[in-house]
Amino acid sequence: MADEISTAMAACQGKTVLLRLRNNKTIQGSLIDFDIHMNLTLDAAEDITEEKHLNLGKVLLRGDNILAISLPTDKS
Repeated sequence: MADEISTAMAACQGKTVLLRLRNNKTIQGSLIDFDIHMNLTLDAAEDITEEKHLNLGKVLLRGDNILAISLPTDKS
């Protein structure tokens, strides 16, 4: 199972992912890197929780704060 998740995440590097956090925030950004603890580095991250989006730039999110990750679908 861990290998499948790691493979799916690796395939999404450089693509935009959508995250739901424990504090009810929704973040989207380009996935730069991740580790086995699901700590994520995002570039061009935005907080899209409110109607007005807040640009965050490059961020590191600790894995235990992430509730859900929406990965892009491959349309090829």
